Amino acid sequence: MKGQTYIIFAVVFAVIIAIFAVINVDAVEVNYLFGTGHAPLILVILFSVLMGAIITAAVGVFRVIRLQKELKIARKELNELKAHENPVVEADPKELASTEIAENDDTVK
Repeated sequence: MKGQTYIIFAVVFAVIIAIFAVINVDAVEVNYLFGTGHAPLILVILFSVLMGAIITAAVGVFRVIRLQKELKIARKELNELKAHENPVVEADPKELASTEIAENDDTVK
């Protein structure tokens, strides 16, 4: 349900931006870093929205990568704690059998 909500909001946002861009089709002067130029306002709006989406997505990707690294470290620590809590003891089956027989003999007497 959460994913569907994001998709619905994204579609509504895209429609609003598209309507806003289509209404503003006049040419405007754009000041670039090393000069000026004229461009249709629709292109300026759409380019600005696209750059905002790319920057937001890039920040999201870096956050996901960081969280995945933290999760990997946490899982490793959890596995180490489990290993220390319940160590696996290698025992000889003959020793186990003789121990069980001795315990049973004590209870019979």
